[in-house]
Amino acid sequence: MSRLSATDLPTELLSYAKRENITQIIIGRSKSGFLKQTRHRSLSDELMQQAQGVSIHVMTATKSQPVATRFKFPKFSIGNLVSIPLTVAVAVLVGMVASHFLQLPNLSMIFLAAVLFCAITYGRWSGVIAAGLSFLAYNFFFIEPIYTFTVASPHELLALIIFLLVAVFTGGLAGRVREQSDAAVSRVRQVETLFDLSHKLSATVVIDDLMWVVATQAAATAKGHSIVLLKKDNDLAIVSGVPPEDSLGAADWTAARWCLSHGEIAGWNSQTLPNAQFQYHPMKSPHGVVGVVGVRPAGSELSSESRRMMEALLGQVSIALERTLLADDVAKARADAEGEKLRSALLSSISHDLRTPLASIIGSVSSLRSLQHKMTKPVRDDLLANIEEEANHLSRFVSNLLDMTKIEGGAIKLSNETIDVVEAVSTAIRRGRQTWPHRKIIATLPKNGVIVSGDAALLEQLVFNLIDNANKYAPTATPTIIGVEKVDNEIILKVEDEGIGIPPAELEHVFEKFYRVAQGDGRAPGTGLGLAICRGIATAMGGSIKAESPIAKGRGTRIVVSFPAKETT
Repeated sequence: MSRLSATDLPTELLSYAKRENITQIIIGRSKSGFLKQTRHRSLSDELMQQAQGVSIHVMTATKSQPVATRFKFPKFSIGNLVSIPLTVAVAVLVGMVASHFLQLPNLSMIFLAAVLFCAITYGRWSGVIAAGLSFLAYNFFFIEPIYTFTVASPHELLALIIFLLVAVFTGGLAGRVREQSDAAVSRVRQVETLFDLSHKLSATVVIDDLMWVVATQAAATAKGHSIVLLKKDNDLAIVSGVPPEDSLGAADWTAARWCLSHGEIAGWNSQTLPNAQFQYHPMKSPHGVVGVVGVRPAGSELSSESRRMMEALLGQVSIALERTLLADDVAKARADAEGEKLRSALLSSISHDLRTPLASIIGSVSSLRSLQHKMTKPVRDDLLANIEEEANHLSRFVSNLLDMTKIEGGAIKLSNETIDVVEAVSTAIRRGRQTWPHRKIIATLPKNGVIVSGDAALLEQLVFNLIDNANKYAPTATPTIIGVEKVDNEIILKVEDEGIGIPPAELEHVFEKFYRVAQGDGRAPGTGLGLAICRGIATAMGGSIKAESPIAKGRGTRIVVSFPAKETT
């Protein structure tokens, strides 16, 4: 719905139709009285006279009576009623002083100035009343014979009548200019308010915050109280209010539910359930009516300006609601897609990394059981070593899954103790050499202890996972290089390998859960959780982790972990 405001309504209406590509206009018309028909043509007549390229359809009632023009008496404040005669009295006083000292031939300009002052200051009707009072005062005090309303000379009577007409005309014109100025100021204020509202709504992404903005703006628009109710589980729930409200009467609940179901205004000062304390307006979105806004103005009714602001407010809220609901849907869809991705990766990892070692173990056990007496001792030892290796691999696999679950669930409690990094790294290296006796590990560690705050067991697990990752993706004959150094106020831990490296576009992704660089059936064993666990441990200890590749001759990967150093006393 659009509201049009103009001095030439037919021209504005046709211009709006042209802008909006409207080709059909349907307008109602009632039967006019004789005097009204002789004064000017109706809106429908003007539209049909000016319309070009637009069809005008005039709808009339079968039995229509002339619509009586009701005069709406203007409202005046006590201050206005006192100021108007006081202004005319000042004009009389100025006229008397001027006539005594200056002998002016015509004092009507003084009263005309008083009329203009009242019209500009208090409005059009104040100017008309001031014109009438000035007419009487000018006649009584300055037209011979003075102190009577009798006019002796015909030319004085003509001048007096002309003064009255000019005063009424100029007073009405000045008052109309003031009203247009006030309307322009009001429109500017509305635009500023809507701009501020749109800025607040655009910065709001949470439904609860959005509803608080709506409640605050609705209360300011109505200059009273407001309440916001949202649809939840096929009913309404109070989510915000100014001042805060947590309960409503039976009439208000009925009016709010009626507004929700019908999408129309209900409640106080409306045609539906007017006994309610609030007037409820529907909040509409592409998904239908999602809630209602109730307002209770401090005055007897909502002004036309407040009603227009409420319509504009609800229009802005509809757009913000659509954006917020879409954002929620997108976030939910993204979370579902991420969850599905993780489930697929987990199932893929389990199907590959559990079945492979289990098949190897089962095959070795079956061979030992069926061919035990036919095998030589070296062959049996080799099968037993294979069973042990695959069982250790399964143990690490399950441990990684459990560790990742604990990190994401916040179940790991970090003990804040002083750790000698060299000692923790040395322990992890010894454990790695026991696990992979055929792999070469070169360590460059400082002689003096390097101290950080954190958990020694988790730091050891971090280093072991990095060694495990290097061994998976580098040839067996190449060494794994480990270094620890102190740079400024940081402890830097580096683990390098001479594998094929990581593509630059995937350096950040390798720390994601279940992510692997190699794809297909020839991928390296593991769950894709080792580096994700390392990042979780490093972050928990206040550090950071990153990958660098290639590091030499287009090959190799370096994982760099940084921790804040702890000052020793």
